[in-house]
Amino acid sequence: ADFDSKKKRKVAEIYQALNSDPIDVAALRRMAISEGGLLTDEIRCKVWPKLLSVNTDDLPPPPGKELREDNKDYQQVLLDVRRSLRRFPPGMPDDQREGLQEELIDIILHVLKRNPQLHYYQGYHDIVVTFLLVVGDRLATALVEKLSTHHLRDFMDPTMDNTKHILNYLMPIIDQVNPEVHDFMQSAEVGTIFALSWLITWFGHVLSDFRHVVRLYDFFLACHPLMPIYFAAVIVLYREQEVLDCECDMASVHHLLSQIPQDLPYETLISRAGDLFVQFPPSELAREAAQQQAERTAASTFKDFELASVQQRPDTVLRQRFRERLRGEERTKSILTKPRTNRFVKLAVMGLTVALGAAALAVVKSALEWAPKFELQIFP
Repeated sequence: ADFDSKKKRKVAEIYQALNSDPIDVAALRRMAISEGGLLTDEIRCKVWPKLLSVNTDDLPPPPGKELREDNKDYQQVLLDVRRSLRRFPPGMPDDQREGLQEELIDIILHVLKRNPQLHYYQGYHDIVVTFLLVVGDRLATALVEKLSTHHLRDFMDPTMDNTKHILNYLMPIIDQVNPEVHDFMQSAEVGTIFALSWLITWFGHVLSDFRHVVRLYDFFLACHPLMPIYFAAVIVLYREQEVLDCECDMASVHHLLSQIPQDLPYETLISRAGDLFVQFPPSELAREAAQQQAERTAASTFKDFELASVQQRPDTVLRQRFRERLRGEERTKSILTKPRTNRFVKLAVMGLTVALGAAALAVVKSALEWAPKFELQIFP
């Protein structure tokens, strides 16, 4: 009964934010981040376009036959989509699934044709199929196009340089929280390639339960585009004991980490990823993550978009919560800023700001700060 009442209250808050004038995007982001995310696909159909500032009254037209003619990516897309059987709900009739696979091909080709600067990569279809299954083909086309030119842009460069750069944030995050795990992984020379498929598919390729996938998409759509790498870090940190008990060699550690558990405590890990983002924002990790490449990534351009934050209606509830908990944050600050070289001080980040409730605020605030100029569009 308590769960049902909380769910009803959250649904009411979401619709209140959707119906406000202007739409309260900050509140929608907070709802997407907080426990349970956006709850239902029906709500996601309404909120995801607002998080990406997609006008649902101006969707792309249905694709024509010419889309597949002389398209350099068609054969590769076709192969990947044909291999994507497990991404569709079990028990779905073959003809329905085959129809959705044709729509999936068309969405991908449409985005690539309209944006020749973007390059297809294997795993992209894992993201697109999630949107297709939740919102349908035409809205998915619009959402994926916006996502591809913003959050996913670095993965769609001609080379993998910027993708590698984003992966380079993983070890500095782990190092800040658990130097022992960091040093063990460094000794094993495991690198970060085990997390590549996590990152470039937003975990869609590696999680078998679709509910968990869409819950993560709620979170990532509401946040800074580097949030998936923070989530990857908390998965590794959550498995601390398994890692340290492993043979310290590349093959063993890589095998362990690449086999992602399916029974993860997702809500806890989402909170922890928010915590780490608050305590160790990307700007503080950039030097360790090969700063010479930072200028070329989408993550480096957020300061250009600070105007967006002042255009949003202030979220007075969050501001009030933040003021009430600021003292608590100050108490933990001395712990969190001790020198990393002290091996005996294990940074107690995990769970600190969950109780304080500040992580959601800071993540929402950062989302508004980096939000591109399309965030400022006004919906009818």
